[in-house]
Amino acid sequence: MNSVSPSAAQYVGGVMQDELVDRGRQQQPMERQGSFGVRPPQTQDASREAAGEPDEMDKLKAKLMSAWNNVKYGWTVKSKTSFNKMSPVTILGHSYLLNSEDEVERFRLAFVSRIWLTYRREFPQLEGSTWTTDCGWGCMLRSGQMLLAQGLLVHLMPRDWVWPESQQLTDVDLEVFRPRSPARAGGVPIPSFGSPRGSSTPEKSLPSSQAPRCSQKKRVHESTKDRQEHIHSRLVTWFGDQPPAPFGVHQLVDIGKGSGKKAGDWYGPSVVAHILRKAVDKTSVVTNLAVYVAQDCTVYKEDVVRLCDRSLNQTSSDPSSQDWKSVIILVPVRLGGEALNPSYIDCVKNFLKLDCCIGIIGGKPKHSLYFIGFQDEQLLYLDPHYCQPVVDVSQVNFSLESFHCSSPKKMPFNRMDPSCTIGFYAKNKKDFESLCSAVSEALSSSKEKYPVFTFVEGHSQDYGLEGHSSNHSGPPAHILPPGRLGRSNNRRSSEEFVFLSSSVVDPAAVIAYARNGSLLLIQEQEIPGDHVNT
Repeated sequence: MNSVSPSAAQYVGGVMQDELVDRGRQQQPMERQGSFGVRPPQTQDASREAAGEPDEMDKLKAKLMSAWNNVKYGWTVKSKTSFNKMSPVTILGHSYLLNSEDEVERFRLAFVSRIWLTYRREFPQLEGSTWTTDCGWGCMLRSGQMLLAQGLLVHLMPRDWVWPESQQLTDVDLEVFRPRSPARAGGVPIPSFGSPRGSSTPEKSLPSSQAPRCSQKKRVHESTKDRQEHIHSRLVTWFGDQPPAPFGVHQLVDIGKGSGKKAGDWYGPSVVAHILRKAVDKTSVVTNLAVYVAQDCTVYKEDVVRLCDRSLNQTSSDPSSQDWKSVIILVPVRLGGEALNPSYIDCVKNFLKLDCCIGIIGGKPKHSLYFIGFQDEQLLYLDPHYCQPVVDVSQVNFSLESFHCSSPKKMPFNRMDPSCTIGFYAKNKKDFESLCSAVSEALSSSKEKYPVFTFVEGHSQDYGLEGHSSNHSGPPAHILPPGRLGRSNNRRSSEEFVFLSSSVVDPAAVIAYARNGSLLLIQEQEIPGDHVNT
């Protein structure tokens, strides 16, 4: 069905996506819907066992569902995203003002060089299931993969690295507009800037005495480039759709079983954060890297130190010493109740302006996305909702084109689902200290009384992935340590216990209540569903 070359891959978006989803809802009204999607009926073990359906029926249903999703998400929509020439575009700590060809080219290279991980079909069957595709249910896992891939890129590559082959792809599908008035983002288009295939400036002839030196520099540059391309290719293999791949769907689904989940189930951004942590802990392909997942909207500095510092009993004068592991910090948060609290928008923008930020996984209702930047009041994202054939990454010189996207997409902030996980990266101890300072400053920019999350000294109880298990009869109640109790234990029951529901109160309010000295029970409710399926 999919006859589009990888270089021209355009994932389903906008009106077409919404029409398909609405059509699917009309066809199957009995399916359960959640914040990020619809739960496929074949994942309901109880009803399946009650009906006594044979394995052959399960396989047939999975094949039919996969075929439908492959058609549904294999469509392409050729459309260009409009950008304002007068406002900067921010991508993970770097800003680009698209008022010249050079700036547009820098933006193009920065965007295309991000790792793009999408639905895949016809990969080896997931253990314990009949699934050979994650199409229709694995979008949050794919968004999590992209977040981790960005963390690995900054861990293994120079900060200014760009994919050299991106210059050989088609032009970035965008249009730059000059606004007619300051209040209007759109307007009269200016000529689109093509992707230069080479420098238009003729090379100057060099004196013969300088030729050997330049030739040597060129060889060193090519050697560095080859080494970086080898790392780039190897990094992509870690996310391959084969069982041995340490960060592939097979491994992530297997780790998710610790929370009672299985292939075809929904995954929330908080659960995916813990799955990524487990995946990095489990593998040996990445060295000198740890993943920390914040608890209760709080980053406990002592926990990070214990995780990263290999020489707690020794004194090291060099803050960049290898005695300190690099760290990816993942912070699951909820930016409002049923919808995004507008007071947090400036805070999210300030996160994405930081060099230490590696992106945000979340999305819009019924649609998981990986946010990497913004312009004005629009978020810039990578979308996993495009079904591509599986790539055998075990082959030498396998194609990398389908792992990079040439079509930037935007959406309004007010469509952002409030449930998300924010990612940060620190190379060494000095970077971690700078991260704490920079992120704390970004947090203080919020118009809301309570911050999105906070940094504190000390350590917390680790609830881990098991705390999100769907095997429990209800959501787990997290109890703050007894040390957070007030001075008097003789209060009335109504004063000792404060119950908060994440669907009503911003989780950052937890911190304020804790500071007031009350025993706090937090009823965590995982958002049901993060995929679109019919």
